[in-house]
Amino acid sequence: MIKNLVWSLVIIAVVGGLAYPKLKPLWAGDSKTQTATVESKSSGKPGDSAKKDDASIKKDDASAKKDDKKSAGGGGKPAAPLKVSTFMVTPSLFSETITATGTVLADEGIELQPETNGKIVSINFIEGAPVKQGDLLLKLNDSDLRANLDRYNYSKKLAEVRFRRYSQLLNQKMVSQDDYDSVLSEMNVQQSYIDLYKAEIQKTEIRAPFNGVVGLRYVSVGAFVNGSTRIATLQRLNELKIDFAVPEKYSGRIKVGSQITFTVAGGLQKYAGRIVALDPRIDSGTRTLLVRAICANVDGRLLPGAFTNVSISLDQIANAFLVPAEAVVAGLDEKNVYVIKDGLAERRPVETGARTATQVHIVSGLQAGDQVIISGLQQMRAKMPVESLTDQAGSKKEKGVGAEHGVVKPQGSTTFKQVDHPSNAEFGLLARVTL
Repeated sequence: MIKNLVWSLVIIAVVGGLAYPKLKPLWAGDSKTQTATVESKSSGKPGDSAKKDDASIKKDDASAKKDDKKSAGGGGKPAAPLKVSTFMVTPSLFSETITATGTVLADEGIELQPETNGKIVSINFIEGAPVKQGDLLLKLNDSDLRANLDRYNYSKKLAEVRFRRYSQLLNQKMVSQDDYDSVLSEMNVQQSYIDLYKAEIQKTEIRAPFNGVVGLRYVSVGAFVNGSTRIATLQRLNELKIDFAVPEKYSGRIKVGSQITFTVAGGLQKYAGRIVALDPRIDSGTRTLLVRAICANVDGRLLPGAFTNVSISLDQIANAFLVPAEAVVAGLDEKNVYVIKDGLAERRPVETGARTATQVHIVSGLQAGDQVIISGLQQMRAKMPVESLTDQAGSKKEKGVGAEHGVVKPQGSTTFKQVDHPSNAEFGLLARVTL
């Protein structure tokens, strides 16, 4: 009997273990139903809590969507216009000037070098001192040349005596014509030798070919020199040449006689000059035209070899449109500016001419009265809403480029704007905006 009872319990346990997974969900549902029944009895309105939860979820979703719309586009309102500085285009007088770099050259300048080999026996100049044309500057040893010159002088005197004697005998028909011609030829040969040695002696002397200032010497007395030895330099400094190159496109507008102004490196004084010659060809390597001008150097302050910045005035334009250089935006194949039209930014292609340090001459593309935008160009796009900054009460004009071009920028001020944000409305959030 005990054995049967044990088997019965085992069978019940096995059946219960198999049925438990299927019966557990039914037991859980019954407990939730009982809980809801108890809550509904206590409140008196069954199902109100579930409805409230659904309404709360929908309200939160609507609030989130509204916040997203506010943050993305301000509730559908257009974006605020970008405040920019502008420049009013007005015609003005403009003197078109081109600039170039050049070099100062002496009116005449050479390096003193001997024509022959020899030893220096005397140096007759002072470094940095003025000399006159024909002054003896340096002398080489010429003793052997003078000895030969004396020999041919004696030979020539003997030939002259014989020539006079044969001339008398020829008149008396006591010598032949051939003898007379031979004596005459010998006398001429002796004279040619004399001329030759005189020329060789002149090569041992270095004389000043023109008035000028001699430079530093690089040799001493007793040194042996040849034709490539550098003795010193000689420069004529009362007038100077200025050589500079201008772009090819200006070659037809540069004329002989035009005035120029220039400054030298390290100095602010302006010097005046006059164009005297133009190179008859365009340099194919640099596509420039070489121009030469001259200027007086009365006080001797300018020195050959100095670097110069040259300005050449071409024409004067009575009604030129000038805009600040920062307003011009370079494109791939053209140059553009932005102007304000009906509250929007408009991109205008323009043709530019000469430019100064701060302004650009606009040849075409603008009209008088156009408002050219000169700030915020990095984020500027066509059709973008923009607003020009104007003078406000108590504001002062800024110094610098804007003030120079007549552009007025208000002083930095701080204002406060209420932000309509549903999620933060209860906190009264203020956004600080600095113009």
